[in-house]
Amino acid sequence: MAVSMPAKSAVDKPALRPRSPNFSSGPCTKHPGWSPEALKRAALGRSHRAKIGKDKLKQAIEETKALLELPKDYIVGIMAASDTGAVEAALWSLLGPRPVDIFAWESFGKDWVTDCVKQLKPLEARSFVAEFGQLPDLSQADFDHDVVFTWNGTTSGVIVPNGDWIKADRKGLTICDATSSACAVPMPWDKLDVVTFSWQKVLGGEAQHGILVLSPRAVERLESHKPAWPVPKIFRMTKEGKLNKGIFEGETINTPSMLCIEDALDAMAWARSVGGSKGLAQRTQANFKVIKDWVEQTSWIEFLASDPAVRSPTSVCLKPSDPAVTGLSKDDQAAFFKKLTSLLDAEKVAFDIGSYRDAPAGLRIWCGATVEADDLKALTGWLDWAYAVCRADLKAAA
Repeated sequence: MAVSMPAKSAVDKPALRPRSPNFSSGPCTKHPGWSPEALKRAALGRSHRAKIGKDKLKQAIEETKALLELPKDYIVGIMAASDTGAVEAALWSLLGPRPVDIFAWESFGKDWVTDCVKQLKPLEARSFVAEFGQLPDLSQADFDHDVVFTWNGTTSGVIVPNGDWIKADRKGLTICDATSSACAVPMPWDKLDVVTFSWQKVLGGEAQHGILVLSPRAVERLESHKPAWPVPKIFRMTKEGKLNKGIFEGETINTPSMLCIEDALDAMAWARSVGGSKGLAQRTQANFKVIKDWVEQTSWIEFLASDPAVRSPTSVCLKPSDPAVTGLSKDDQAAFFKKLTSLLDAEKVAFDIGSYRDAPAGLRIWCGATVEADDLKALTGWLDWAYAVCRADLKAAA
């Protein structure tokens, strides 16, 4: 619930403020009711290779599989370097036997384009890149090729609407970066051969640990393919041409943080308490509706994604619609929103909601399951207040 505060400004401040001002798109806010007390059971000071460490890691893997409701023959491993490390491990280890099509429409997807086009040579690659707020033409995908894409563009607020465009009888692999969609929206697992994400997004876990999900087809590729390029140790998932099963049973390639593992276990316990994957998706949609309803009745802001079908319900990206702001230069628009977000930061009502550094100037508000709808409702009043202050200053300076 929101709490009252007095108004103290020429432009009246709202009467309510969010209980939690954390609306960052990653690391995301901790789940409601989180307390450091939950971490007291962590296997601190113990080897991750001791039984207690292995048991905790295996438990985290099994609970992740259960929460995602994965097919029984899919496997899950914990990788280094968050989602980025999991994606890189997949690209460096699996690509090569077939041409690859890469689809990108935000900052991290473009990094995977760079890997495939410039780094992993002599890989035959095609890239399909759209501007922020747009989705590439997915019908161009050739499923005789491997296909690499991001399910949800965290920095652009654009999400794949469904998996209907992916062929069931594909010959290549589908490699999906699902960092801000896993646990938040339904995923068609039968259409996805490789999926990566991290606990730090929808579950509000700590950073630096990536999750790698592999289908039987992906495992078959690992065991039948030797990359043409050297594969760093941190990405290697095979030994002597066979799957290193230990990685998918809790034997991580490098040393994990047992504190972070305990935090992930606590986050998944909370997820089960709100209804598992379905409950997380329902909370996400309810949160998104708060922002959607506000945008629809607010004249100065709009979605970066013009097509409602591809608007992300988690990393909600917004841009200005007021001609007085859109008529400014890019640098001046960026300065306007920096001032707006700084006002909110100073009031301690919203942290880290500026658009990503590569994206158009605007706002990015996390609406994932660990956020409370009441906090988002309170936030909207403060957004209008901060905008009114900045708009008045803009007018005075004209």
